[in-house]
Amino acid sequence: MTGLPVLYSFRRCPYAMRARMALLVAGQAVELREIVLRDKPAALLAASPKATVPVLVAADGSVIEESLEIMCWALARHDPEQWLDGDDAAAIARNDGPFKHHLDRYKYPDRHGEDPVAHRLAGLAILADLEPRLGRAANLCGAGRTLVDMAIMPFVRQFAAIDPAWFDAQPLPGVRAWLARHLGSALFARAMIRLRPWRPGDSPTLFADRPIAP
Repeated sequence: MTGLPVLYSFRRCPYAMRARMALLVAGQAVELREIVLRDKPAALLAASPKATVPVLVAADGSVIEESLEIMCWALARHDPEQWLDGDDAAAIARNDGPFKHHLDRYKYPDRHGEDPVAHRLAGLAILADLEPRLGRAANLCGAGRTLVDMAIMPFVRQFAAIDPAWFDAQPLPGVRAWLARHLGSALFARAMIRLRPWRPGDSPTLFADRPIAP
């Protein structure tokens, strides 16, 4: 045991991505436990019976089960880039609600039994609403990255990756430049560390235990 908070995570989950990025920027060290969604460890199920990721178990035993709450928990302790100044609740809610709804049905049409093209176009319309903001500034709330950028970006990444050639042909130059810049950042590279699945008895993997530059 390290005495640090424990973060249960899954590398490719966009909710887990945004939690990991906030922890890195805040410099909030945690013990990172990568899990396999089809074989969830008993320790995760005991901490959070709903068993979705990310889940953070704080040093005092309290549990945070929502990715945005994990982000804000870390940034409330240390926010060197002033991410909380860009807490655009309406934009994040639109991402986590309607955009995620359309993303899932575009990405997994067989699972949902719906027309993927219709959902792709609906998702595109939501991204088009971001384009004017990204035409005026490098990020959604100004020059620097903030909470809203990092909360939304992993989902836009997933949307773009379904059909990259189609996405690149859409009239979204600002969105594409914004996405490419964040995907190429040192922050994202650090957040996407590859780990083998955690098992009880494994040596702890420390994460976010050194600062990350803008």
